[in-house]
Amino acid sequence: MEEELDYKKTILIVDDEKMILNLLSHNLSKEGYNVIEASDGLEAIDIVQNKKVDLILLDVMLPKLDGLSVCKRVKNIVNVPILMVTAKDDELDKILGLELGADDYITKPFNIRELLARVKANLRKYNVVLNNDKKQNNKEESSIRRTNVITVGVLTLDLDRFEVMVNNEIVDLTLREFEVLKFLAQEPGQVVTRETLLEKVWGYEYFGDIRTVDVTVRRIREKIEADTSNPRILITKRGVGYYLAN
Repeated sequence: MEEELDYKKTILIVDDEKMILNLLSHNLSKEGYNVIEASDGLEAIDIVQNKKVDLILLDVMLPKLDGLSVCKRVKNIVNVPILMVTAKDDELDKILGLELGADDYITKPFNIRELLARVKANLRKYNVVLNNDKKQNNKEESSIRRTNVITVGVLTLDLDRFEVMVNNEIVDLTLREFEVLKFLAQEPGQVVTRETLLEKVWGYEYFGDIRTVDVTVRRIREKIEADTSNPRILITKRGVGYYLAN
């Protein structure tokens, strides 16, 4: 029963290499997912606008519209997990993808078992949001909802609504960004290493590097700090990790 949450989810694969499309489609279908294929960026945008998609595997190098542009547009349409597929050593694409809102990345050539593990992990994170939304709606119908809130200084996290406020103003974060703040907020003032954040927030043995954390933190700061060059909320402990100021 535990795995049923992952089954029958719809995954959009966007890649112009037919061999890659066939490989991914075959293996994801075997795992019980519904699969939709797109061979260029514009086709991917059209699918997202017209069909329900639960996760996107998105190649960077695409005809008509590149993957980074697709990622940016998709995040303005719907909040679903996006896994960027990049060239083996193209660090710039990885960083740009994360800055544009991608939730994860994997490099070509990839190990299919690793890719399936990342798909499952990101869908589980997404399921948490959906399930909490359903519980919230049920509570509101029956009684006044008691919010589960963490407050650290000027930062407030509503764990039921997946909302973050700074000085009582809501800021728009991705799920991954929210999870980073949530983890740090559970022990304000406590320095957490990048490696720990990768393990606990990303939810599986991460094959990437710790720059993934740094990029996500930078995106968070752009949304919650008045001056990103002099952060007052999300603080760096040089050479160690990050913490939330009390």
